[in-house]
Amino acid sequence: MSTKQRKHHRRLPRIRVHSAPGSIPGELTVNEYASDTSVEVIKYNRGEIEEHGIKRVPKISKLLSSDSVTWVNVNGLGNVKTLKELGEVFHLHRLAIEDVANVHQRPKVEEYEDHLFVVLKMISLDRKLRQLDSEQVSLFFGKNYVLTFQEHEGDCFEPVRERLRHAKGRVREMGADYLAYALIDSVVDAYYPIVDVYGERMERLDELLSAGHPGNFMGVLHNTRGDLMFLRRAIRPLRDELMRLVRDSHPLIADETIIHLRDCYDHGYQLIDLLDNYREMCSDLRDYYLSIVNNRMNEVMKVLTITGTIFIPLGFIAGLYGMNFNQELPGNMPELNLPYGYVYALTMMAVIALGLLYFVWSKGWLSNAETKVGDFDLIDLVEVTESEL
Repeated sequence: MSTKQRKHHRRLPRIRVHSAPGSIPGELTVNEYASDTSVEVIKYNRGEIEEHGIKRVPKISKLLSSDSVTWVNVNGLGNVKTLKELGEVFHLHRLAIEDVANVHQRPKVEEYEDHLFVVLKMISLDRKLRQLDSEQVSLFFGKNYVLTFQEHEGDCFEPVRERLRHAKGRVREMGADYLAYALIDSVVDAYYPIVDVYGERMERLDELLSAGHPGNFMGVLHNTRGDLMFLRRAIRPLRDELMRLVRDSHPLIADETIIHLRDCYDHGYQLIDLLDNYREMCSDLRDYYLSIVNNRMNEVMKVLTITGTIFIPLGFIAGLYGMNFNQELPGNMPELNLPYGYVYALTMMAVIALGLLYFVWSKGWLSNAETKVGDFDLIDLVEVTESEL
């Protein structure tokens, strides 16, 4: 893989804004890289639906009514004035608005007197950069309204919008709590295709490793394990908070909506179970890979040991007869004067080498000692697996 591709493969650090130590609680601090703010409103009841693009936030007050549900969706968090005005219109707590702007929040559910505040993590898979991206979605819902904040345009809520426009399902017949459930369920369901991608990747890694093509296996496995942990950190807190909504009754949530939230909780539980299984597969594949590497190293050491064992006596003979003896003095080596001493020495070396080979073979030490060059051919496993994303 080229250097340029490696740079694209690494997850880019996300710029987060945290409140400065000692800052005033509820004070808004907006990221300088935040997108421009735009406001969209969908107002509906069983018989009709209206869609508006809002430029002046105070106009939203005129769209709120008791006989319809109003969904206000905010894209981009770069305008502090708009965020404050929305907080005033819907009577949101200053600390809640601060959590909306500081997009480093853990998924959670907070209860207020006349509304509920839900923080979600909407995950997307950037197929160009081959990395996961996380976006905070802040959701408020009261008796007749739902207010959502997103960091950027583009979301997984389009199926909900289509159901509202074409009166599909029961969303037009239910209240704001059901719309809030539908939006939460859309975020949870959007995890499934991403988790499936990593399930397919794990199977592909297992196939390649079993086929004897390790390549850059540990690097890919390490990145995959990091992505799985990244997904788990986003899903597990949300699952726990959904359990709170299901377990603890709230006047803003109807009993029928509780049943649907229970199903959403089950989906979160399934996702966590899948991610845990894939993490275990990562550990198993890592151990399998290390065992293969150790076995190959043992085979190499076996071949080298056998080769060294055969050449040790040959080296002894060559060293013995290569000593610089004075042939004219008494006590010299008589074999040095043999007319065919060189031939005798080579013959003796060959006999010893063959004898040792036969001895090693008869003991079964030569089985599986061959090492194929193809076993050490490096293939770019990242290209094989990541291209499937």
